[in-house]
Amino acid sequence: MSDSPRRTALDAVHRALGATMTDFAGWEMPLRYGSERDEHNAVRTRAGLFDLSHMGEITVTGPQAGELLDHALVGHLSAVPVGRARYTMICEESGGILDDLIVYRLGAEEYLVVANAANAQVVLDALAECRDGFDAAVRDDREAYALLAVQGPASPAVLAKLTDADLDGLKYYAGLPGTVAGVRALIARTGYTGEDGFELFVSPGDAEALWSALTEAGAAEGLVPCGLSCRDTLRLEAGMPLYGHELTRATTPFDAGLGRVVKFDKPGDFTGRAALEEAARRTRENPPRTLVGLVAAGRRVPRAGYAVVGADGSVIGEVTSGAPSPTLGKPIAMAYVDAAHAAPGTEGVAVDIRGTHEPYEVVALPFYRRER
Repeated sequence: MSDSPRRTALDAVHRALGATMTDFAGWEMPLRYGSERDEHNAVRTRAGLFDLSHMGEITVTGPQAGELLDHALVGHLSAVPVGRARYTMICEESGGILDDLIVYRLGAEEYLVVANAANAQVVLDALAECRDGFDAAVRDDREAYALLAVQGPASPAVLAKLTDADLDGLKYYAGLPGTVAGVRALIARTGYTGEDGFELFVSPGDAEALWSALTEAGAAEGLVPCGLSCRDTLRLEAGMPLYGHELTRATTPFDAGLGRVVKFDKPGDFTGRAALEEAARRTRENPPRTLVGLVAAGRRVPRAGYAVVGADGSVIGEVTSGAPSPTLGKPIAMAYVDAAHAAPGTEGVAVDIRGTHEPYEVVALPFYRRER
């Protein structure tokens, strides 16, 4: 088996556009096409077009598909109506997070599980291991899909030029089958940017034609192609966690402030339940480190792994993600800090950036919230 990075169906398009390519989770992906700041601002003010075909799609079907997912994941997926989606997680028995997921219910007996690229095989294996005892099948559909995303306030106007699907009636975290520019697609109103937008699941063979049609339709709206670099700053501003940074096997959903996705009231047992009940109790009674936002007083940018320190110089936490924020005009970060220092406005907090303690303000997440 080759160790070379995989390429999406849009690889030739990215290279023709002059994209800077990078190895991400075993895939060659566009990092940026020009200025990552310009790409970021386009999504915040107009629209951006992303290739997300590295994501991992897994289909679960059968009379007990929902019950299998209820057992394997922390959410109550059998209760999700057809046509809707849920953000959820899959955990180890220890309560540690294996991955965060979006699950779409496509039919009474069919679900589409979308995993992060780096964890897709782990999720696939975990679901397969849970299948015994359930009348359900787990299928690896990573080769069956390309995934394009149109994100930004102009995204409904762009997509409306290419489809007669009821976009106005499509709610956030919902999906419907339709045709976009003559291409059959699952049209989902989901995203990872903090903006309104759509993700389009299509056959890889249709990806180039759809990219071209979206580019043409979006020209008047100011749509631009966008890479992974601005995707990271967009999700950071929106306070959205990234697996491998805010979420790991060493963290539980409660550590990350996402305990709401764990549904203890669903019927039956589920993987990690006992450990997660203990994590929930611990968070209520004696919270460990808490995920917070940090905004710089100066210009130096924090990076994952940098220590967060208190007024006396002692280490009180660690940065999980950091970057310049084009929207705020300042460096920002997410960090796990001791609960005693987690309240917004806590004074004396700094980030150790190469030996210098740079002052940062503790703020509530997210840094940015779009106007509805």
